Amino acid sequence: MIKPILLFLLLSIASISVAQTTTEPARSIDSLVAPQFGGNQPGISILIAKKGQIIYQKAFGSADIELNVPMQPNDIFKIGSITKQFTAVAILQLAEQGKLRLDDPIQKYIPDYPDKQGTITIENLLTHTSGIVDYSSLDDPDPFAERRDFTPEIIINYFKKLPLQFEPGTKYAYSNSNYTLLGYIIQKVSGEDYHKYLDEHIIKPAGLQHTLYAPENVIVPGLVNGYTRDKGYFEHSYYQTLSVGFACGDLLSNTADLYQWNNALLAGKVISKASLDKAFTPYKLANGTSTGYGYGWFIDQNYGTTCIHHEGQTSGFVALEKYFPDEDIYIAILTNVKSGEDKTDFSDNRFRLFEKIGKLVLGRPMDNEVAVSDSILNKYAGTYSATFKKNQTMTIHKKEGKLYMDLSNGTGKNLLMVPLSETLFLLPDIKSIRTTGEFIIENGKVTKLIATQGKKYEWTKIK
Repeated sequence: MIKPILLFLLLSIASISVAQTTTEPARSIDSLVAPQFGGNQPGISILIAKKGQIIYQKAFGSADIELNVPMQPNDIFKIGSITKQFTAVAILQLAEQGKLRLDDPIQKYIPDYPDKQGTITIENLLTHTSGIVDYSSLDDPDPFAERRDFTPEIIINYFKKLPLQFEPGTKYAYSNSNYTLLGYIIQKVSGEDYHKYLDEHIIKPAGLQHTLYAPENVIVPGLVNGYTRDKGYFEHSYYQTLSVGFACGDLLSNTADLYQWNNALLAGKVISKASLDKAFTPYKLANGTSTGYGYGWFIDQNYGTTCIHHEGQTSGFVALEKYFPDEDIYIAILTNVKSGEDKTDFSDNRFRLFEKIGKLVLGRPMDNEVAVSDSILNKYAGTYSATFKKNQTMTIHKKEGKLYMDLSNGTGKNLLMVPLSETLFLLPDIKSIRTTGEFIIENGKVTKLIATQGKKYEWTKIK
């Protein structure tokens, strides 16, 4: 089966600097980023601001590797699912105007949408608690479906008749379908095309100069090319029309505009502070459990502090933006290399780089990976039993020279273990709190693992 509707889901080293403060953190970021961009390869654009001032703005690598065009700091990228926050803000703006209510059932605006096992509200769409299946996960018999031009009606027809995955409001499940419906509702309520509404009522009032939707036949000055690397070398990314990401992943932007967007929201230029506070508050399910997602943003703990953020991934592009309100630090990172399901070491290394940038800016300790032989890693692989809780186990397995951890309670799977020494390993995928695991060797045998996550937890090796 083919899954063609997959969305949103980095010359010689070329670096161009604009409005950059030559501080020690800036030099440290240079030393992190530059080594990954040797030769003519896709690039990265980074902007970091603190307390209202841009402290770092640079681009590395190439915007076009065939023509050897250096990346510029203000180049434009596809931003994928970061589009969702623009859609969410448009909904909140219409709510402030009294044109809709967040507790309205979606059938009020889409009368022909099937009435399923529970009322789906606009808020359920905003918070990914509707139970509607994600259309980007569905099979299509046409292997070139992503190349077609889509309307919102065509996309909605992919999923509208499918059963819900759960009763609305009882669970959280990220689904692009939710935001496609929200974009369609914006059109119905405003009487305007979704993109025209965004441009007139959201983008222009926010002062954004390089944020837009443009079909593939439109020339956009400064738009970089997207690439993939799944076979050990760079290729053009798989062609995918932006229209397939209507309202959930079809916008273009650059780092400067994303920072301006954050500033405009905080200044109340497009919605009120009360509405923004709701968007920045994790939604709670019917049973009181927090989902970690508000209206168009994730809200959780990164590096031990509150982080409001979102990622965007689409064919050939990765976008990442994080705002740390307590420190008033904003980070935007855009890259032009990504494939639909890229799980390669190359991709992992780039995502580790993003995490290191965040740690450095926040002044968190940097961890240096060391080399550990396969023979030692093989000794650590096995099953471990928790001494602090009955019937809970941990499995550690080795793949391609790296260790990964799976927890039996379902809270973690394929968690990378990065060696900081021959026995001490960091779990970088757990961002809310620094987590390490130290293997204990007694009489030449691995007997236990001591996990540290604020407190110490002992696991005994049983096989």
